[in-house]
Amino acid sequence: MESATSIDKSIENKFLLLSLEEKIAVISHGVAVRFSDLNNRLFLAQGKVSYFEGKYHIKLSELEEKGLPDNADFEMHEDYIMWHHWTEVGVKVKKQIKSLQAVSEYGVYN
Repeated sequence: MESATSIDKSIENKFLLLSLEEKIAVISHGVAVRFSDLNNRLFLAQGKVSYFEGKYHIKLSELEEKGLPDNADFEMHEDYIMWHHWTEVGVKVKKQIKSLQAVSEYGVYN
């Protein structure tokens, strides 16, 4: 059985054999698809964060400063965990989009 590393190397070697035109096409289409995926994920994360902000009438950063209320129930504790998760997802996806934009600025064409 081939290791993941050898498969990755094999794919990379096959890619390097493509013509410049084909490499550009593959990268351009890949960047477009990946941008779409990341933007959808960011939209989802932002929607979840907005939902929790609306539900509790507070931003997560403010809640962090104040702390959870003493009378916070199980649902609020669960929401707090998910709120953190979706906030972190949003931050991570924004970084991924930014680094992908850096790749696309090197002359990747539509």
